Amino acid sequence: MFVLGLAALSLAACAPKGPSRPPCPPGKVCIQAGNVAEPVSLDPHKITGVWEDRIVSNLLVGLTEADPEGNAVPGMAERWETTPDGLVWTFYLRDADWSDGVPVTADDFVFALRRIMSPQTASEYASLLYLIKNAQAVSEGKAPKEALGVRAVSPKVLEITLEHPAPYLPQLAKHQTMYPLPRHVVERLGDKWVTPGNYVSNGPYVVTDWKLGDYVKIVKNPRFYEADKVCVDEIYLYPTSDATMAERRVLRGELDMNADIQSNRIAFLREKTPQYVRTHTYLGVTYLAFNSSVPAFKDKRVRVALAMAIDRDFITQKLLRGGQKPAYTFVPPGVANYEPAKPPAWAAWPLEKRQAEARRLLAQAGYGPGRPLKIEIKHRNTPDPMLFMPAIQADWKAIGVDTALAQNEAQIAYAAFRSRDFQVADAAWIADYNDAMSFLYLQQSATGAQNYGDYRNPAYDALLAKADNEPDAKVRAGYLAQAEQMMLDDAPVAPIYFYVNKNLVAPKVTGFVDNIVDQHRARYWCVAGSRTAPAAPAAPKG
Repeated sequence: MFVLGLAALSLAACAPKGPSRPPCPPGKVCIQAGNVAEPVSLDPHKITGVWEDRIVSNLLVGLTEADPEGNAVPGMAERWETTPDGLVWTFYLRDADWSDGVPVTADDFVFALRRIMSPQTASEYASLLYLIKNAQAVSEGKAPKEALGVRAVSPKVLEITLEHPAPYLPQLAKHQTMYPLPRHVVERLGDKWVTPGNYVSNGPYVVTDWKLGDYVKIVKNPRFYEADKVCVDEIYLYPTSDATMAERRVLRGELDMNADIQSNRIAFLREKTPQYVRTHTYLGVTYLAFNSSVPAFKDKRVRVALAMAIDRDFITQKLLRGGQKPAYTFVPPGVANYEPAKPPAWAAWPLEKRQAEARRLLAQAGYGPGRPLKIEIKHRNTPDPMLFMPAIQADWKAIGVDTALAQNEAQIAYAAFRSRDFQVADAAWIADYNDAMSFLYLQQSATGAQNYGDYRNPAYDALLAKADNEPDAKVRAGYLAQAEQMMLDDAPVAPIYFYVNKNLVAPKVTGFVDNIVDQHRARYWCVAGSRTAPAAPAAPKG
């Protein structure tokens, strides 16, 4: 899942007296949350950003859902089982209703999975579910939707057949791509089903208002299967694109939280308002993608030269200073059941040696003082990229490369990346599930729009396929590491740093638990002193 970088810049001392908040109805618990950006949609099949997921994941619940620590626990499925070969999964659904009172059935899942795979839906995330039997063929229009490996055995029993074993399926099942949809509403209203007043939810909240550029308002769903455990009644989610104002609004009480902090502000805020600052290891990476259609980038020597010339220590330790770690591999540390590939040999060299080698490689490729390489980086105009992009520009100037910087609103930048309207893309990726494949599949030939540089390597694809079909976890991890090593050697991307998640949260908010996937479902939140905080969900039964 791609991510925006955002943060705050200003001191609370600059704020006016007294917070300004929408009125909270008497006897109700309300939260105002900064959510970084405006959602493109509230349709789970048409979103790709974490800021959109923060809204939609409170409206819809999949077969599993995230607990406060971000782990997969039973959601719509009370339990599940799989065949010995790991190819057929059976999910047993709980008794639950949509917010309009219609029961949630296995057919709602079948309908949703067929819809996301439909060529007419053109979901950018469809490839994430190619592990389902015949999913790729259906998505590419080569097989009918009925060929997809999903079926409703009964109204409360769903069967999913896979192309290969996927022990991480329960984790993936909490992702928005596997949410059910209210078939009875979507078939009647089409794309208009996502508008307030039409949106029917099976999750803890329903959307009641969406004022473009201002806020999305969600309120407690009384028909949610555990509504009695949900504390917060109303939540406003704001597109806090003004970093300075976002921090001010939290610190003066207008917002109860904001979903990011500018990295180089963390140390200051820890000193002045430590009770607000929440940081944690995060399964995410910031990287540059080289567009393979650009003639210069068809030469591996050019890609390697540019990758090795970046001073990652300066970016992470001197500019960002938020706990990020230099990245020389693509899969972050901390991913389950995986030992990352070895960094390239040049990662241990001093910068001067790397620069000298980069100049030599560029010279071999035909570039030098008489014929400098000229390229453009298209990047997000959010605070962290705005800090480190000039540093990369300077790093590349030191090896004789003329680099132009083209900043864009993040949504516009990512749209350009997906349409290949760039030379070098400033991108970031957050794990959709805790497995190395969540990162490595991005450079797979079949991935499509999110393989920004259009990297295509049959040997790489073959290793990922071997990993998919390997039941032994250790052997599988070895295949994945080989694939990552191969991709790093080819250098279709240049990893820059590994993320930390950064949230600014008022101390009065309870139930907000820092975790490695930065998933914070509002059903677990409360406000100190308002009500008894909701209990954590039960452990899986299957």
